[in-house]
Amino acid sequence: MFGKILEVKQEKNKVIFLFEQGTGIIEIINPWVVNVFSPLKTNEYKSKAIESLKGEECKINVETTGTHIQITTDKLKINVYENFIVDFYDEIGNILCEDYRGERKPFVRRGNGGKLEEEGHKVLENIKENKVQVIKKLMGDEKFYGLGDKTGNLNKRGYDYEMWNTDEPAPHVESHKSLYKSIPFFITLRDKSVFGIFFDNTYKSYFDMGKENNEYYYFAAEDGNLNYYFIYGDKMEQIISRYTDLTGKTPLPQMWTLGYQQSRWSYDTKDRVIGIAENFRKYDIPIDVIHLDIDYMDGYRVFTFDNNKFPGFKNIMDDLKGMGIKVVTIIDPGVKKDKGYFVYDKGLKNNYYVKDKDGIPYVNEVWPGDSVYPDFADKNVRDWWSENQRIMIEEGVSGIWNDMNEPASFKGPLPNDVVFNDEGIESDHREFHNLYGHLMSKATFKGIKKYTRKRPFVITRACYAGSQKYTTVWTGDNQSFWEHLRLSIPMLLNLGMSGMAFCGCDVGGFSFDCTSELLSRWVQVGCFSPLFRNHSAIHSRDQEPWAFDEETLNINRKYIKLRYKLLPYLYDLMHESECNGLPPMRALVIHYSNDKNVYNINDEFLFGKNILVAPVVEQGKTYRALYLPQGKWFDYWTKEKINGQQIIIKNAPIDVCPMYVKEGSIIPNYPDQRYVGEKVIDELTLDIYEGNGDYEHYEDDGESYNYKNGKYNLYRITQRVKEDISIKFEKIHIGYDSSYKYLKIIFNSSKVKLVTFNNDNVDFVENDNNIEFKINAVDGEIKITLI
Repeated sequence: MFGKILEVKQEKNKVIFLFEQGTGIIEIINPWVVNVFSPLKTNEYKSKAIESLKGEECKINVETTGTHIQITTDKLKINVYENFIVDFYDEIGNILCEDYRGERKPFVRRGNGGKLEEEGHKVLENIKENKVQVIKKLMGDEKFYGLGDKTGNLNKRGYDYEMWNTDEPAPHVESHKSLYKSIPFFITLRDKSVFGIFFDNTYKSYFDMGKENNEYYYFAAEDGNLNYYFIYGDKMEQIISRYTDLTGKTPLPQMWTLGYQQSRWSYDTKDRVIGIAENFRKYDIPIDVIHLDIDYMDGYRVFTFDNNKFPGFKNIMDDLKGMGIKVVTIIDPGVKKDKGYFVYDKGLKNNYYVKDKDGIPYVNEVWPGDSVYPDFADKNVRDWWSENQRIMIEEGVSGIWNDMNEPASFKGPLPNDVVFNDEGIESDHREFHNLYGHLMSKATFKGIKKYTRKRPFVITRACYAGSQKYTTVWTGDNQSFWEHLRLSIPMLLNLGMSGMAFCGCDVGGFSFDCTSELLSRWVQVGCFSPLFRNHSAIHSRDQEPWAFDEETLNINRKYIKLRYKLLPYLYDLMHESECNGLPPMRALVIHYSNDKNVYNINDEFLFGKNILVAPVVEQGKTYRALYLPQGKWFDYWTKEKINGQQIIIKNAPIDVCPMYVKEGSIIPNYPDQRYVGEKVIDELTLDIYEGNGDYEHYEDDGESYNYKNGKYNLYRITQRVKEDISIKFEKIHIGYDSSYKYLKIIFNSSKVKLVTFNNDNVDFVENDNNIEFKINAVDGEIKITLI
């Protein structure tokens, strides 16, 4: 395609190749990250995912050999050949990633596909050649992770997918090639190396991870530029961190957003919403958020309220806040075409809607009927949408749930030639379809931040790479099927490895009718999902915790209360995510990538580094086999100590979710509370498991940006096992006024002879599997002498 190399020149960190038929650019972002670019469509490309690219000055050497040009950094060697073939090696010359030299050779599909179609089957076709296409050689040992929340197993080897945001109401199964999100980033794990590739192209794109042929994998797009980032590192967590260095880290959310959230399509009247809130308090189930779906609006007009169903909307919000419950309302992008409706009129007057090829605002149908679509590619439109958030904030709404923003439409998809205004440059729907939800969320985030001066809570169904800077996500309209419970785990884990640290799914399932057993098992997964929301569809059976029977109610209460107990640990994980990009809910392969036993585990995950969760995801099962990786692990429920690197069988009756805590772990706990902020927490519980370990606990006001100015507390706890057990507590940064007064220590061993703190004896209570004692929250050393 490119032909021979005619000239090579270096401009700072860019090496520019002039070929017979085009230009190629290798840009060194830092010693580990390289951008491969060719202006196939536009000379300049302003990424919507990477908004503040910060290159690093580093040593770059360019050398000409007889067959290729070699570019060297301290960590990588990049060989560039004719036709812009690019191979990557580590610093000592081991091959990491190599372009495939041959032609694509799809496997043969035999027989008449038309016969399949006659019976109603979907006929699969091999993807044709595309304008932009990169084919990489399969070495044979690759495992692939990431690509957002695509269906299928955790390891994407042998799958193929499309990046085209799609509202798909049919039950999601492994054969789905596209869903609501497009995150064109994947991690390749090989036996002795790991790297990531981010294909920053927003047109419809294709990823074949060795399905078409076991000699290669490829990524391709229908249009746009050749533009991908090669990201290298020693460990998988470094790849995630460096990818989120490019596209942005998930910001620390307000703590209440990590509490339990209840939703339904629809709590459609004031009395229904208040009744739901009262039942949570009646049944002693913690909750922080109730979601309102489309029926709170006046005729589904966005930024309006139905005064008949919700008279005195702000007063209702105030009443709920008095009960400790916040409200998040849904907002769709479709604006009702309705002369006299203030949103429609202002958008029309200011030329804010996408247009057809004749320059007329494009009209399709969604919930309000005929509707127009804001042109979020235009900054002026985003600013207008941000301003509209004031309406919701002044009425007492605490967060915004963006839906239908693929964008969805009832009368066929938006045509490819619908016109967008990309900051003064005309573009079309092909380029901005996958960006629509991303840009809508960006505008929403900006508006909430402006009018609350707090960390915004935005949730979206559709997004693109980099959306984690502005929004949390859920996996869309799942079903109350056991298979969808199983699917949700690898979907959430791959979202986490794709930069989306704050994610969840509809606990219990959105469509169909949930059963008591399914909800009981699903809430045991939701307890450890960063976004913990039960949501169900209109015309399905009630799905609230009390809607089934006493046993189901008790199980929901148990795990929702466990969530609130673990809130300080989860908040620490979200703080860590803002620093290094790692998600709270993690595939085992992130931390145990040298253990081949974890490469394909779909039904276990880590909650941070310290807690392993192995939920039951099959109907009728009261036991399960699970794998414990290297180290020693404590059964959370029984405190039994078990050696890792083995498969064990765990009894798991309906109220037990198997959980294991790694030796040396220190898990902060909060006391029982009905909602975040109900009580001043002046006593922190430290749940400590014998072994060598370190932990840092973070504390701030839970809602403002004051922590950016140093108003936070950071505590370091270290545990060392010698003759005695030493546990040191240090305040390493104190900038937030409200620090803890007391520490309650739970040490998980009953064979304790003596406890001292700063050389003074401490009385302790001995339980079946642990001891408990309380000390002042001051710097010092606990010493525990075992029997």
